[in-house]
Amino acid sequence: MKQETHSSASEVLAGLVERVTFHNADNGFCVVRIKARGHRDLVTVVGHAAAISPGEWITASGEWANDRTHGQQFKARFMRTSEPTSIDGIEKYLGSGMIRGIGPVYAKKMVKAFGEKVFDVIEAEPDRLREVTGIGPVRAKRITGAWAEQKIVREIMVFLHSHGVGTARAVRIFKTYGADAVQVMTENPYRLARDIRGIGFKTADAIAMKLGIEKTAMIRVRAGISYALTEAMDQGHCGLPIAELEPLAVELLEVPKELVLTALDLELSEGTVVADAVGDTACIFLAGLYRAEQVIAERLLCLVNGRLPWPHIDPDKALPWIEQKTGLSLAESQVAAIRRALRSKVLVITGGPGVGKTTIVNAILRILAAKGVKLLLCAPTGRAAKRMTEATGFEAKTIHRLLEVDPKGGGFKRSADHPLDCDLLVVDETSMVDVMLMQALMKAAPDHAALLIVGDIDQLPSVGPGQVLADIITSDAVPVVRLTEVFRQAAQSRIIMSAHKINQGVIPDLSRPEGDSDFYFVQADDPETAVARIVELVKTRIPQRFRLDPIRDIQVLCPMNRGGVGARSLNIELQAALNPAGERKVERFGWTFAPGDKVMQIENDYDKDVYNGDIGYIDDVDPDAGELTAGFDGRAVTYGFGELDTLVPAYAATIHKSQGSEYPAVVIPVLTQHYAMLQRNLLYTGVTRGKRLVVLVGQKKAVAIAVRNVSGRRRWSKLNEWLGAASIAPRSPIA
Repeated sequence: MKQETHSSASEVLAGLVERVTFHNADNGFCVVRIKARGHRDLVTVVGHAAAISPGEWITASGEWANDRTHGQQFKARFMRTSEPTSIDGIEKYLGSGMIRGIGPVYAKKMVKAFGEKVFDVIEAEPDRLREVTGIGPVRAKRITGAWAEQKIVREIMVFLHSHGVGTARAVRIFKTYGADAVQVMTENPYRLARDIRGIGFKTADAIAMKLGIEKTAMIRVRAGISYALTEAMDQGHCGLPIAELEPLAVELLEVPKELVLTALDLELSEGTVVADAVGDTACIFLAGLYRAEQVIAERLLCLVNGRLPWPHIDPDKALPWIEQKTGLSLAESQVAAIRRALRSKVLVITGGPGVGKTTIVNAILRILAAKGVKLLLCAPTGRAAKRMTEATGFEAKTIHRLLEVDPKGGGFKRSADHPLDCDLLVVDETSMVDVMLMQALMKAAPDHAALLIVGDIDQLPSVGPGQVLADIITSDAVPVVRLTEVFRQAAQSRIIMSAHKINQGVIPDLSRPEGDSDFYFVQADDPETAVARIVELVKTRIPQRFRLDPIRDIQVLCPMNRGGVGARSLNIELQAALNPAGERKVERFGWTFAPGDKVMQIENDYDKDVYNGDIGYIDDVDPDAGELTAGFDGRAVTYGFGELDTLVPAYAATIHKSQGSEYPAVVIPVLTQHYAMLQRNLLYTGVTRGKRLVVLVGQKKAVAIAVRNVSGRRRWSKLNEWLGAASIAPRSPIA
């Protein structure tokens, strides 16, 4: 045993917190140094507190213990914190960095100006803050806002802590519910699971149990059904077969089947979920996703049946003109595709790398631009939009920017009432576009406009729900050009040839190439060897041989997040090797963030104008202001420390997250440990992300498993049927 407890009798200790040595925001465990009454030296107190800051007054009850490593400590069984009242305490509290906008310098100035009344001034007379030198209207507003937010966040923390739940998401809860947070959580804790990313049903359920909500309560069973469907949505489904949903809910909730069926009837009658069939399978859909697929189908069929927005263009004149302009000689397949596009109101162009999709799109855009046709180009990610701009010479925007995000409502300013101003809308990398985003885009597309959908159907489907591109192509409701011919220049690239082999179910050539190549296989028979080889490749071998920056130019792409060679574990290894943290760093949500780190945004943030999958680089971490600043495509974005659950290190990422992006060099671990995720479209998507270099690290057997496995999980969606039914028969009005 490491420690000896002096006495079992409980003592009470009170004093001023001088320093918070450690505080885990998730479970409240903390180690603090306090100036205690009746003690000359600082005392170490170990206990649990939802939130704690230097300068606060704490009252703790517990026992003294002698820790062999850390010496004498006071083990608190119970700890209560209260706002400081002494001048010294107030200054420490304000300067602790917990209130954004106030560091030690301003804390000193404010205490000097207002003394013990400083809290009252912030709360009741915020205008007086401007009496302090250096505090102008902007800083004063920030201080009062941060003070109000901090009070509510602490209330939320205390509420969560008293119900035995981690407090790390307190800022996220505050951002979602504002001042009503505690009331909302008390009335219906299950809303947390629905509204806050990172808080699952089990956490919400734990709070509900503490609040006395019965296991069989209808509010709980109904929440469980919605939760099961939301989990399915995270797997890419728009709905679930009833035969799967029922047992799932019974197992999750530990209640009888009859109760689940009653709750399901209530959810159906209120319209939160919808019952329908996919083929012969009876399914339950989340209402929003069900309606979104309907809207996409309605809008596509409306567009496809309309008149062309440009006068007749003679391809026999246009094609020689474009060949002369570009200096290219178009192949037969490309000529056929351009002819089709010039006479189609809606067209899908699909195909893998090196088949000339960009050449065709370029030709179509230049011919139409010369005729005065208004063009709008978009792609799902910033990187894909940037690449489209570079490839075509026409400005492309992300779909979010094109639709003009409305940060207040969380929706888009462009819609059916305020449509986009264009004659042709071009959407690139459409395999990445999920049902909700496609719905928003289709609503905003004007009736008269033509639509050109470009994408690679063999890539992974979108991270979000649905399989929009695949459903549109397989429905036969819209004309499709499928390109398969790899052009001579592209055929010299082993990346492109390997990608096509993988797609055809053929194992690519994994032997050591003679001379220079852009595609390599590095043998590693176990996770430990693979990790060491990946770190060596990224840190030393690739930068030296190919003159690439290890952080900005090389991306490790993993089949999955978990495991020794998953994205999570590789991020820790690569971060330590490429950018070890110095003094200026922050640890939050299981990650360390420091200047120079490569990071990825993992959810859409309309206020900050950063979106899921965007990659940035940390410029600074400011512990005094409680802020981190990162640059995304040259734009500085600021995060409060409590908002860092939307950022993760991005030295390694999953292949899913890399869709729509291209990198100079890509390193992909492929081991049998990834068995569950080894699929042909996953490996194909990973390989096609590399522009100049692709290195597979692992076992040939694992590559073979991935190439042969075309099963891929089926996604439950209905868009294909909505479109297919309409393309076969005249649409009858829905009774």
